[in-house]
Amino acid sequence: MADQSKNTPQIFELNNGTMQVKISNYGTTITSLSVPDKNGKLADVVLGFDSVDPYVKGLAPYFGCIVGRVANRIKEGKFSLNGVNYTLPINKPPNSLHGGNKGFDKKIWEVAGHKKDGEKPFITFKYHSADGEEGYPGAVSVTATYTLTSATTMRLDMEAVPENKDTPISLAQHTYWNLAGHDSGNILDHKIQIWGSHITPVDEYTVPTGEILPVKGTPFDFTEEKRIGESIGEVGIGYDHNYVLDCPDQEKDGLKHAAKLSNGASSRVLNLWTNVPGMQFYTGNYVNGVVGKGNAVYGKHAGVCLETQGFPNAINQSNFPSVVVKAGEKYQHTMLFEFSA
Repeated sequence: MADQSKNTPQIFELNNGTMQVKISNYGTTITSLSVPDKNGKLADVVLGFDSVDPYVKGLAPYFGCIVGRVANRIKEGKFSLNGVNYTLPINKPPNSLHGGNKGFDKKIWEVAGHKKDGEKPFITFKYHSADGEEGYPGAVSVTATYTLTSATTMRLDMEAVPENKDTPISLAQHTYWNLAGHDSGNILDHKIQIWGSHITPVDEYTVPTGEILPVKGTPFDFTEEKRIGESIGEVGIGYDHNYVLDCPDQEKDGLKHAAKLSNGASSRVLNLWTNVPGMQFYTGNYVNGVVGKGNAVYGKHAGVCLETQGFPNAINQSNFPSVVVKAGEKYQHTMLFEFSA
């Protein structure tokens, strides 16, 4: 089994006795994550499928996976770097999205280490992205390690090293959360606080215009905890915006607070911490009748994504923090998911 497992999509488990996480080597995808509520009752709080097949068949709108080489949109699928023009697949016209037609989310990663249970269970995935893959320059070695660091905390460490050429790198973890349980309906009654006082406003194709806009006095203001659904009607089909994580709060393990998501009914809370400059707040606006785990039907707003990231289209916006990683240097992106009830 072990020798085939390198190229067979499958699901691995992490279980520390309190929380249980299932992760596939296909796209390093979190397929299931179960945490207790205030009464100790477990529920699976991520959207997904029971087996790997629907992921491989492309039925998931990026459920649970790591996207790359560059997360989010690159305008018109074009950029230039070190005097060379690059053209990427236009997989979300008129732009390139989440690494192209076959980004990191659609690759089988190699399992480089796995400890299923006991203290600090973890799994490490490795992927080698070839020079020119999906139009991007240079070969890149990528690793992603998921660790259950305490009873109800999961840490994700993503690293990438360009081997021979400078290249843009910005990975994102695209899990759709529903703290009441994946099959409990929409997330409009969840409350969220976001440690960002600015967004990068977007054009009609969801590409940042280059401006950095204060959220104060707008429907985008979540600097104080607020119901997700409170002003969602004022932002078109829903939120799908990059927040500038610029509100300093206490640090944890050298990471800054990005968001706090909570659900009253179950009293579950997710605090998210990271070391990167932005976070896409996406309310599942395009999810439509997806049949998921246990035949649950996921509709619009069935989950919320909190995708910490470099700013979208940063490669074409000189005023955004750079996402270019020089050959031999290391890209490091950490996310800490801290659950409580």
